[in-house]
Order: sequence, then C-alpha cells, then structure tokens
Amino acid sequence: MTVFWFLTVALTCGVAALLTLALVRGRRDTGPAEAFDLKVYRDQLAEIDRDAARGVIAPEDAERLRTEVSRRILAADSRVQEGKDVSQVRRGGMVFPAVLTLALLGGGIGLYWQLGAPGYGDLGLERRKEMARDARESRPSQAEAEAEIARAGPAPLLEEPPAEYLALVKRLRGAVQERPDDLQGQTLLAGSEAALGNYVAASEAQAQVVSLRGEGATARDYADLADMRILAAGGYVSPEAEDALNAALSRDPANGVARYYYGLMMAQTGRPDAAFRLWQDLLRDSTATDPWIVPLRAQIEDMAMRAGVDYQLPPLVDAPGPSAADIDAAGEMSEADRQEMIRGMVARLSNRLATEGGPPEDWARLIGAHSVLGDTAQARAILQNAEEVFVGNAPALETIRAAARSAGMLP
Repeated sequence: MTVFWFLTVALTCGVAALLTLALVRGRRDTGPAEAFDLKVYRDQLAEIDRDAARGVIAPEDAERLRTEVSRRILAADSRVQEGKDVSQVRRGGMVFPAVLTLALLGGGIGLYWQLGAPGYGDLGLERRKEMARDARESRPSQAEAEAEIARAGPAPLLEEPPAEYLALVKRLRGAVQERPDDLQGQTLLAGSEAALGNYVAASEAQAQVVSLRGEGATARDYADLADMRILAAGGYVSPEAEDALNAALSRDPANGVARYYYGLMMAQTGRPDAAFRLWQDLLRDSTATDPWIVPLRAQIEDMAMRAGVDYQLPPLVDAPGPSAADIDAAGEMSEADRQEMIRGMVARLSNRLATEGGPPEDWARLIGAHSVLGDTAQARAILQNAEEVFVGNAPALETIRAAARSAGMLP
C-alpha cells in the first residue's frame, strides 16, 4: 500500500514537472512589454540614420522621425523604471505550475478515493476467474451455513399454522421415524416441513426421498433437494446444493429451478458474467407462468450490470388476468375450450404480476386458476412467491392463503 501511494505521488509530480517545463520553454524571455518596445525603437533610430545617409529620406523628414521615436523611447523607459522588472514577471509565472501540481495530486487522490478500491490489486480476467474458482472451492459447507442461520435464531412464522395441522405433521414425523424407508411418508414429510418453514428438516427428508428412489430419482427430485438446501442456508448455494443441481441438470438440462439456482451460485462465487449468460438463456426459454420468472426478472438487469453487459429486460405483455366470474364461467364450457381459455388468462395475469406486480387479489386469482387447471405444483410455487412479495403484510397474506385453502393447498 505504501509503495502504491509513493508511486502515485511520484508519477503525479513527474507529470506536473513535464507540463511546467513545457510552459516555461514556450514563453520567450524578452522581459516586460516596455523593455521589448525600447529595443524596437532603438532599431528604428538606427534604420532612420541608415536611410538618411543613403538619401532615401530628406534630412528634415529624418529629423522629424528621430524626434518622434526618441519621444517614444523616453516614455517606454519611464514605464520600465516604475518597477515592472523581469524578475517580478517570472515569480508570478511560477504560480500556475504550483497550482497545477496541487490540482493533479488532490484531484487524482480524491477521484481514486471515490471510484477506486484502496488496497485492491490489479485484477485481470484470468486472475478474476482464478479467484472465482478459489471462492467456489473454499466456500462454506451446508452444515456450516445452516449452523450460521441457526445462531441467528428461527425466523418467525408469517402465520401460526392450525393446531390440527401441526398435530398431523407431528404424527407424520413419528411414523417416518418408525419407518424411515417409507418413500411416501418421506415425500409427505418433506413437503410438510417445507410448508412450515422447517427447511433443514425438509431437506433431510427430501435427501431420504432421493436415496430411496436410487437410480429412479428424477431431475425434479434433485431440484427440490437443492431448493430445500438453499432455503435452509438462507439463499446460499452450498457445495452440497451444487451437487444436487448437477444431478438435476444431468438428468434434465432444461430444468428451470436448477438452471436458476446454478446461475445464483455463479454470482455468489464471483462469476456474474456466467450467471448472466445462464439467466439470459433461461429467461428466453421460460414462460410467464414459470415459478422462477419473478425472481429471475427482478435480478437479471443487476447481474448484467455486474457483468459489464448493456442489457435491457424484454417487456412482457400487460393484460388483465382471470376474475372469479371468468373461472366460474369456464366450468360451463367444453373441456378443451375451458382449458384453452383459462391457460390464456393465466398467462396474461402471470405476465403482469412478473413485470409490475399486483394486488393480493390478483395473486389469489392466479392460484385459483392453476388449481382449476389441476396444476397443483405450479399453484404452490405461486403461493410461495406471493408470500415472499407480501412478507409482513398480514391482510394481503390472508387473502392469498384463503385462495390456497379453497384450492385445498392449505389446511
């Protein structure tokens, strides 16, 4: 650090010295203007004498010119004697170089202090990639991240679950503990613990689901495992979560949840450029109803800026979504017409909520529409997104959860 500041001051002084030298060399050392006039007038007298001797001008004209030039010489000499000497001019001329040096030093240091990173070394592209690899290899484990979250204390529940539901989950825990190889029980437990916000327990149950299914475990199973591990770690993508993401992507490279979280991991380990490319491709391949579309659109522009990419988020079509009357009317249509109408309305509403957000009633209608379509998993994802959007807003959450309860998603 000391060497850096020493070099900074030395280079600044060197630049100031070169500029000063250019200024000094560019000024003629002729003294004040009056002294220069004296030299000119004396040359004029000598020229008049030469012209008179050659007969170029008449003697009376020569005398008149000598008188006029002599008068100018006396006036110029009088002004010189008033104290306008050469040394004073030179001393005044050194003020600008001094000010220039101070301005370069002060301005350069001030600008660096605002925009630079004191103590941070020069980072070329390869060095940044190397640092990102080191950060990825040395990042905390899942257990370390969960321990850090636990030290901060449990997050308060947005709404106290009904006592009957808690009792059911408690019985389910006991049953799974007695029969740990029960695949259906572990699957139900993972979903129940996640619904209660017990993501550590949910990830443990989901890991058991993956283990029990063995080679038959799907990309969705591994993506859910990664999702629960990341939520248990407070949004941090651990090496264990990365393993689950890799397993999901190896089975289904198009899995949206895994692609979104993989981009998040790259951003967390110092590779916003890779994260942006992953997210840009995912956004291009996604529809407005995909559960990751809201967080993806909320973050991708910032990721592009971090990656040094000039990027503008493409707009989505803003159109109204289905009302309760629309959904009721759909029940009187043929199955094919009903499905087509609802899916169109769902897409339009999802577009608007993804780009501009909306009141809790719109989120509730979207949950109800997915329920009518029989897409329970998508409805649960929308519910989770809505709870994140309206965190701390009890009336809004009640509106949304009432729709979820009507759809049979909540007890």
